[in-house]
Amino acid sequence: MHKVTFLPAERNVEVEDGKSVIAAARKAGIHINASCGGSGLCGKCRIILETGELAGGRSEKLSDEDFDKGIRQACLAAVTSDVTIRIPTESQLAKGGLTTEVPVRNQARLHIFHVESLKSEGVFIPPVEKIVMALPAPSATDNMADAGRIIQGLNNQYDERRIIVTLQTLRKIRSALRERDFLVTVTLARPVNERGKAMVVDIQPGNWSHRNYGIAIDIGTTTIYGNLLDLLSGKVLACKGEYNGQISYGEDVISRIVYAEKPEGLDQMHDLMMNTINSIIRHLLQKAAVERDEISSITLSGNTTMTHFLLGLEPHNIRRSPYVPVSTFFPPVRATDLDLDLAPHAVALVYPSISSYVGGDIIAGVMGAGIYRSETLTLYVDIGTNAEIVIGNREWLVCAACSAGPAFEGGGITHGMRAAEGAIEDFGINPVTCEPMNITMGNKAPVGICGSGLLILVATLFEYEIIDSGGKFNRNIDTPRIREGRSGYEYVLAWKEEAGGDEDIVINEVDIENFTRAKAAIYAGIKTLIEVVGLQVTDIEQIILAGAFGSYIDIDSAVTVGLLPEVDPSKILYIGNGSLLGSWMSELSNHIRRDVVEVVRKMTSFELSEVNDFKDQYVASLFLPHTDMSLFPSVNQRLAAIRKNMRRT
Repeated sequence: MHKVTFLPAERNVEVEDGKSVIAAARKAGIHINASCGGSGLCGKCRIILETGELAGGRSEKLSDEDFDKGIRQACLAAVTSDVTIRIPTESQLAKGGLTTEVPVRNQARLHIFHVESLKSEGVFIPPVEKIVMALPAPSATDNMADAGRIIQGLNNQYDERRIIVTLQTLRKIRSALRERDFLVTVTLARPVNERGKAMVVDIQPGNWSHRNYGIAIDIGTTTIYGNLLDLLSGKVLACKGEYNGQISYGEDVISRIVYAEKPEGLDQMHDLMMNTINSIIRHLLQKAAVERDEISSITLSGNTTMTHFLLGLEPHNIRRSPYVPVSTFFPPVRATDLDLDLAPHAVALVYPSISSYVGGDIIAGVMGAGIYRSETLTLYVDIGTNAEIVIGNREWLVCAACSAGPAFEGGGITHGMRAAEGAIEDFGINPVTCEPMNITMGNKAPVGICGSGLLILVATLFEYEIIDSGGKFNRNIDTPRIREGRSGYEYVLAWKEEAGGDEDIVINEVDIENFTRAKAAIYAGIKTLIEVVGLQVTDIEQIILAGAFGSYIDIDSAVTVGLLPEVDPSKILYIGNGSLLGSWMSELSNHIRRDVVEVVRKMTSFELSEVNDFKDQYVASLFLPHTDMSLFPSVNQRLAAIRKNMRRT
């Protein structure tokens, strides 16, 4: 970490090595005009390096003389040491340059899962384990059958009394035992509950206990992610994500269910998903230098519809009242039975669901976050096209789902896009000139707006009264960036010559309306579920955010627009991909797999559309932040402070 000091404001911030100066300024609450997103095209973000070293920072916009004087472009300069940076006099607020009147924002704390915690609790017991055994050879006085010899050895060594051997393993036992003088490694799949039976699913001659691997998969509607794990150490050896191959048949689950109802449609949905997962598996194996037959188990989690497609179950009634899935619990199966490109002995474990719209991905997140064994009253929110909400602790759990729409994933937004290079992910504005500070992924010229950028963008426009609480632009501001466009009034984030495409990048009133509907659905869902169980927002002791969008959420912006209830920012943390985290942990701990059954049985699901108060809550939330401003006292104070400092010419 390096310390960056901005003068004359005397504001300090610590950033990672290689972070751009413009990103450091944003973190410190310093505004820099930069509409080109950090690509160096506009040349408006000049700063003066006083002490320390910066890498880069030069473009054709700077002369040799300027560079020798320490002048750099903030978007192109990377922090490589402790530095002091001065805002030049000619770039002060009155002249439309840099200002310190930008609020410093709060980020959610990152919750990091440590494998050591499983080990310290004594629950680091993978559900599929390789066990090496040196067995006595048969003799005239010991002519026990080969399979019986294996079972007896396991009983003696590991106190496993209920063991069966698969037919596939039986066919390999004779030769495996005799190849290395009865030194063998058996792969044992442990039962989920104490009444179940352990299964010997593979046998290898010699000692192979040091090569035991598993795979964790999150099957998202949009993207599928995978981790390859060393089941001995618990370490992640490789990661990979790819777009779900089903996406060309619709971005939402309903469109895909409709297609699956057509002749051979279900098979098509299954095949597209498996092609994606198998592609990820091949990448993981290659990257980690692991052989296909060294994978002992794979754990998969996804929403209820994705799980049905995975298992080849008809999802037809998921979209029809009373919204009944085929099943919510799924037995362990051979990975090859799901068309997974793994060895025949690999065991596939699939997370159970709660209902049609609260699936295994949410259960996995609850397990990964540890809510089910904590006394802390927690609100868990996974934000995506559908927002899933869980409230509770170790004593009780309730859940619900609401449709937020695709706005947070770039859908329904004129220049919306998924998180990729060129996506505007952070934003600031000069309150005098209305000039933007666009920060894009990869410091590329802007090509669109991703979900986290959209949130900050709408919140900032509202804070500085560029838009009102109804999402309409202030027509009285004298700036060319606010203009009438094809979809009502709009704000120009980047002119065509600064953008990465062939048109201006804008956000318009229709975009803001779509965003507002999405955030209203989520807030209304949270508020309704809290009140259904007789609680108030003030009773919540912790908020956990999950999902790709939730991982990058700006807390102050989320509260400012009314996406999240107003709580102390220190109570909010994020866990990233909760579904993948839960699958990862289940690969490492059979105890967690056993706990899953209890968690599912104790969780009560509410159908929000059948709760009378939900519609009223939704309508009341269709404003920034809400029609009832008493719910957001700190936002009121924040807006008053920001607007008091505004001096618009």
